[in-house]
Parts: sequence; C-alpha cells; structure tokens
Amino acid sequence: MSSMPISVRVRLSAMMFLQFLLFAVFWQPLAAYLSRLGLSGTQMALILSSMALGCLVSPIIGMIADRHFASEKVLFVLNLLGAILLFIAARQKEATLVFLTLLLYMLCYMPTWGLTSAIAMANSPSGKFPQIRVFGSIGWFASGAYGLVALKVFGTKIDGTVIPLYCGAVTSLIAAVVALTIPTTPPPAKGEKASVIDALGLRAMSLMKDFNFSLFIVLTLLVMIPFSMYWSYFSIFLEDKGFQLHSATMNWGQFVEMFVMLLVPIVLLRVGIKWTMCIGLVALVARYLFFLFGGTQDQTWMIYGGILVHGIIFSFFFVGGQIYVDKKARPQIRAQAQGLLFLLSFGIGLLVGNFFNGMLIARNTTEELVSGGMTKVYDWNTIWGITTAISVVLLAAFVFLFRDKLDHQGTEGVSVEPEPEPQLQASQ
Repeated sequence: MSSMPISVRVRLSAMMFLQFLLFAVFWQPLAAYLSRLGLSGTQMALILSSMALGCLVSPIIGMIADRHFASEKVLFVLNLLGAILLFIAARQKEATLVFLTLLLYMLCYMPTWGLTSAIAMANSPSGKFPQIRVFGSIGWFASGAYGLVALKVFGTKIDGTVIPLYCGAVTSLIAAVVALTIPTTPPPAKGEKASVIDALGLRAMSLMKDFNFSLFIVLTLLVMIPFSMYWSYFSIFLEDKGFQLHSATMNWGQFVEMFVMLLVPIVLLRVGIKWTMCIGLVALVARYLFFLFGGTQDQTWMIYGGILVHGIIFSFFFVGGQIYVDKKARPQIRAQAQGLLFLLSFGIGLLVGNFFNGMLIARNTTEELVSGGMTKVYDWNTIWGITTAISVVLLAAFVFLFRDKLDHQGTEGVSVEPEPEPQLQASQ
C-alpha cells in the first residue's frame, strides 16, 4: 500500500485519538475518587489492578478476534460494551461491584491497544503509521480538557469525582460509532491454528536462559513498583495538595513524551541500549526526589518537574527495553517476546506494584478530626522517601549488574513513535 485517501487517514487518526482519550479521562483521577469513597488500601489496590488483570488475558481475546472476526467490528463491540460497563461502574459505590465492573471493562478495553494498531497498519502505508499512532498520545494529553472545561466554563471540579467515569463512557460510545466508519479489515489470521502459548508469549521464555535478559526482565518487573506509585496513585497526592485538575496536570508528562520519544534513536546510537535505559531510571529517581523535596519545601514547581520527567522515564527505559528485546530475540519469536515483556511489566509488575503501594499509602495514612469531620492525613515524606530509595536501588542494580554485549551494537533502522503505553501487539 503506497498511499491512502485523506478520508481514511482522518478516520484512522480519529480512532487512535478517541481510543486513548476515553481511557485517560477516567483512569488518571480514579484513585482520588476511590479514596473519597472511603475504600481501604487493599480494596483500592484491587480495583486499580483491574487494568493489570485485563492485560493478562487480553492477548487471548485478541487471538480469538484475529482468527474469526473483522477487526473494526470487534473494536465496535468492545467499545460499546466498554461504554455500558463504565456507566454501570459509575453507578456503584460498593468496592466489590466497582472492581467487578471495571475488571469486565478492562477485559474489553485492553485488547483495543493492539487492535487499533493492527487496523491502522492494515489500512495505511508503513511509513504513515507513526503519523497516525501519534494521535493516541495527543488524545491522552487532550483528556485533561474535560476537567479544564468543567472548571473554567461551568465552575465545577470533576477530578476526584464520579464524573470522569461518565465522560469515559460517553467517549467510548463515540469511539464505537467511529469504529463503524473504518474500512473493513478482515481477520488477519483467519484459519490459522490458535495457541494460548503463543498468545501469551510463553515460547519466548527460552530467552530467560541468558543472565542479562533474565536480569532485565526481573528489574523491569521491579521497576513497576515505584512506577505504579505515580501511574495508579498520584491523583491522591494531587487531591491532598489541593490541585484542581488531576488529568490536565499529569498530562504534561505525556506532552513532553511526544518530543522526548524522538530523541531515543539518537541517544541509542550515542550511548547504547544499557545507558539509554539508565537515563530512564535516573529520571525515575529524579521524579521521586522532586516529589519528596517539593512537598517538604512546599515548592509546586518541583512537583511539576516530577511530572514532566514522565516522558523521559517511559521513552528511555520502557521503549529502550522494547528495543533491547527486539534485538535480543530471534525473528521467529520477536512478537511473542514483546508480548511477554508487556505481560510481565504492565500485567504482573503493575499488579504487584499496586498492592505494594496501596499498603504503603495505607500504613502512612491516619485520620484526624478537622473542622468537625474526620480527614485523612498522609505522610508523603515517608511515602516518597521509600519510593525514592527503591528507585535508587534498582538504578544501582541495573548499572552494576547488567552487562549485555548488545549495548555495543548499532541501532540503525530502529523506528519509534510516541505512545502513552507499551502497546499490546495483535496475535500473529
């Protein structure tokens, strides 16, 4: 495919834009809303882990879709179901029901990351795909507009309330309608034998025989512990510090990411894979130092500094890690190796990180009587101090233990594009 009509390009770009917009608008302020419901640390961790649990099974759903149904029809159904489930979740107040509805939602939503990429690549020239995919990052950043418009136009603060869930439901419904306008995309693997082992990337486990690869996988999983403190719980900190716009504030990290991502190939060529990923870990340490001293010194600019380095963390460590896996795996298992990395990081790693940080926050939270009512008081100095210490240990471990020879190989031909998350690839 050498060219595509402008109408197709617009529809594919709109698809990407809406798919990440609908998720970011409710996910980023979700922790603050759950905290207002009075849920325990364990209950919050379980609900916030619904995404990780969705990651663990979504490759199987994607594999089924690849072999039996047109991709745009699957996307329509998943987004329609997603809209219904988000609406139901918004109506729930009891922890178990919130968890169950959001878990069902994630089972519908997580496969769409790989599905939208597969649709875009099937209907556009390969050279144009990054230009379409970047609209996903733009959509993530634009999700902050909901809270901004509500506050500036209607004088209403929606972050930390149930309203973002309704916003996500409406946007998901719009995304379902847009999916009906996408060119027909037949199932790419129709008639092929289905294998859960391949879908979960388990054949790539053979790479674990290599010490450096095993070390990289283990450290990536552990990095998700401090990373998830920001990813899943940061809206609680923003709420406690009096920030009005949670999503709009956090989305500056994605804004920086869109530009930093362009530097990754250059840095890879200059310093190699190991030190590229180390830059990401240094930024992780810097983030929590910013939050620690920003809180103790009451310096708002330092809090923003910790937000802005998100693009460096994701681009250099996580995308650098994806490139390392791509170079390490033989061609026959590269897609499975990427799937394995995604499942162990944003699946198991995020799950572990959410529960660890949920307990960390709970143990450093007390209730005090303020103005006639009970108010939660957080010991953020201890929380950020522990998170910083973990980040420093992981950085040191990576610097002194990871010694893969691939660090000295060139990276010609590497092509990366901005994305708010590691993508779940469609089953091959």
